[in-house]
Amino acid sequence: MATGAALMTAEEYADLPDPHGYPTELVKGVLITMAPPRPRHGQICMQIGYLLRRYLDDHPTGQVLCNDSGVITERDPDTVRGADIAYYSYARVPKGPMPPGLLEVAPDLVFEVLSPTDRWSEVQVKVDEYIDAGVRAACVVDDDTRSVHVFRRDQPIRIFKEADEFVLPDVLEKFRVKTARFFE
Repeated sequence: MATGAALMTAEEYADLPDPHGYPTELVKGVLITMAPPRPRHGQICMQIGYLLRRYLDDHPTGQVLCNDSGVITERDPDTVRGADIAYYSYARVPKGPMPPGLLEVAPDLVFEVLSPTDRWSEVQVKVDEYIDAGVRAACVVDDDTRSVHVFRRDQPIRIFKEADEFVLPDVLEKFRVKTARFFE
């Protein structure tokens, strides 16, 4: 972290050009460059996005985004995290094309797929930020254990193992899928 550098706002961050394909996040006003995701990470993200998109075709309750779409988790100084997958209900964001720029409202649901270089302590910080920003459920997908850890405000962590049926009835009322499907 550079000392004496001016902190960046979420709006300034959103206006930055693509840094040659490397993902970034804004953490407490400081631009952080991350390693590019590996192919398996992208495959799992695509599968989760696909399963949610198929569900939403039959149950049009909101929109699903992928590709590290920016989520403002803190202000002053600003933090913008790149959720691997985010679901916004129509109660939070109206139906139709997403507006340009960052949204001021948090998604209802996010999925973060663990990468081999991720540390649980760092992932927990990001999960806490999502929950504090108003995300109803933050899911951490672990390919090594083939499980999904679901974090919510003031509730114990719920772990869905490979053979379990993954459900979040208060967020996606009729969405039901074997957890193993996320890892296909």
